[in-house]
Formats: sequence, structure tokens, C-alpha cells
Amino acid sequence: MSHLYESELNALKRSGRYRERKLIDPELIDAASNDYLGLAHNPHLHAKACETLSHYDEHAPKASMLVNGYHPIHAAFEKALCDANGFEAGIVMGSGFNANVGLIEALVRKGDLLLMDEEYHASGIAGARMCEGEVVFFTHNDPESLKEGLSRAGGRRTIVAVEGIYSMGGDRLDRDIIELAMAHGALLILDEAHSSGVIGEHLMGILDYYDIPPTPLMIKMGTLGKAYGSFGAYVLSSQHISDYLINRAKNVIYATAPSLYDTALAHHALEYIQTHVQELKASISLRQSIVREVLGIECAGLIVPIEIGDNRQVMQWQTWFRENLGMQVGAIRQPTVKRAIIRLIIRLDIEESVLRSACERFRAIWVK
Repeated sequence: MSHLYESELNALKRSGRYRERKLIDPELIDAASNDYLGLAHNPHLHAKACETLSHYDEHAPKASMLVNGYHPIHAAFEKALCDANGFEAGIVMGSGFNANVGLIEALVRKGDLLLMDEEYHASGIAGARMCEGEVVFFTHNDPESLKEGLSRAGGRRTIVAVEGIYSMGGDRLDRDIIELAMAHGALLILDEAHSSGVIGEHLMGILDYYDIPPTPLMIKMGTLGKAYGSFGAYVLSSQHISDYLINRAKNVIYATAPSLYDTALAHHALEYIQTHVQELKASISLRQSIVREVLGIECAGLIVPIEIGDNRQVMQWQTWFRENLGMQVGAIRQPTVKRAIIRLIIRLDIEESVLRSACERFRAIWVK
């Protein structure tokens, strides 16, 4: 029997949860990807990254960071990230998924307590399943539920894992959760994949937004494949935590170091963000106001979740956007979300007039 998983695939098809890969269509307006600032289309950043690489004999890292793969391009970007975010130390990593799994598996040891938001990314949940400590999921973005979980710590080392902006709901982390973790002396992991580059006075993410200086008990994980228009991830922390991860995080020890091109590209993207803060913030605010005015949805960042509820209907709506508006949107189904949603990303590459027209045409049919 060659089709060992036929029954499982058929079950996914019956429930409307079957997934397929499709090549990108450059003719469609991209309102599905996480390239929030449109930097993945910026030719000047690409040229700068290539120019940076031209100064070195090698164009690939060749090995693990702990063998022979730690490159000046990596070190320069880590320093720039620390300077921009106020952390002592940083480690660039292969991807956000890779970083979350390695980070959580390494930090949560036997006897520890991990308190994780129930809507934390699947990568963090995968890491939690691999760790040796007790794992408790608290009610999404609920300080009271976290407080109850913290009461179970009983002097144990405690780690709290939350997101700055949640990837599916698009909602912003409650400030009280940060303050609760600080008050209880818990190690706080902030997954800033969808908030770094999008919110904050300097567009550096949730701590920047709330004007909370990093402490030695805070860890910031960010990705490069979203607002930074590249690929990879980073973890910022105290020097103590960074030293520990270099010695215990399997994704650092056993994986080839991140791409030099992608790291250089992200470094130039960071510099672009830092030198265009006001312009970018104005563009973000304008798109948020269009969605608020037309669809009545408040956006913490650039994610607009539109609840549809049915797996098959959400695929039909995705087709409607593509065929009627020439726009690609995300159709997110269970189990990724509790109820199926259209996930509209109001990227800065989308012209305001196009975004307004799309929202108005969608609202006219959606309401009916």
C-alpha cells in the first residue's frame, strides 16, 4: 500500500482543512504576506546587501556559529539590534519557528513552570512540548488568568511566553501582563514577530510602544521575514541569558549559521526603518484609519482579522477577493484559529485608494 496517509488526507478534505501550495501570482495585490512595510520589494536594500557581501570572500556562513560560521555580518547586525532595542546581547537565528522552538526547549528545565498564552504561535507550542518543565496555558491576553498561573509557581523558576501582537487576532499584548511578569520575577519571553517594525515610538515593538526599558529578565524574539523584508530571526537578552543559549539552544549549536545575505539585508532594513520612522508611522496610521472607518475594525498593527467562521466559506471569500479585486488575502482555517478568518494584511505597498476601494466593496457584500 503506497498511499499510507490517504484516510488522513481525505478527512482534511471533508472538513475543509486541506492545504495546497500555489505559486505566487505577481499580478495580484499582496494583502496576504507579512511583508508589512513592503521592504521585500525595495531594490535599494537588495543592492546594499549585495554590496555588503562583496567585501568578503565568502557569501555563505559554511558552518554552525560555534564551529566556524559566526561572521562579522552576524556580529554587526546583532550589535545594531541591541543598540536599537536596549538589550545587552543578541543571537541571529535561522527562522522564527526555529528560534521559538530552540529558545523554549532550552530555557524551560525540569522543575520549571512555563506559563504560555493559549494563542501563542505554533512554534512556541512545539517548543513547549519538548521541554522538561510544567507547561500551563493561560487565557488569551488575560492578566487575571496569568496571575492565577503565577500563584502556582511556589518559588520555582518561572517563564512567561507572550506575543507583542498576536499573529491571527492582530491584538496587542496587555501592558498588565508585562508588569505582572516583572513583579513576580518571571523570565518574560516576548515574541515580537508581528510587532517589531510596526508599533512603538521608534517602531521597535511592544516595549517601545509601552516605553518599558528591557530588564535582565526579558527576552525579545523577533523575525526578519516580516517587517524587515528578509529571512531569519534574532533573540535579544541579557548577556547571561545569551551565554546560556549559546551553550544549550540546539538550534544554535547544531544548525548552520543564518544566511549572510539575509542578515545583511535585514541590517539595512533596520537602518531604513530607523531613518524613516515618522514617514512609516504616518503610513501605518493612515491604513489603520481606513480600516477603522470602512470596516469598523480597530487594528493594533497591520493585521486585519475578519471572522467568517466556516472553513469552506473562508476559501470562497479568498476566491472572491482574488477574482473581483485582484487581491490575495489569507484564508486561515482550523486548527490554526478557533473560527475561520480572512486575514487581510494592510501592507504599506498597497495604495491607500486601492485599500479603501477593496474594503468598501467587501463591506457591501459582507454585510449582506
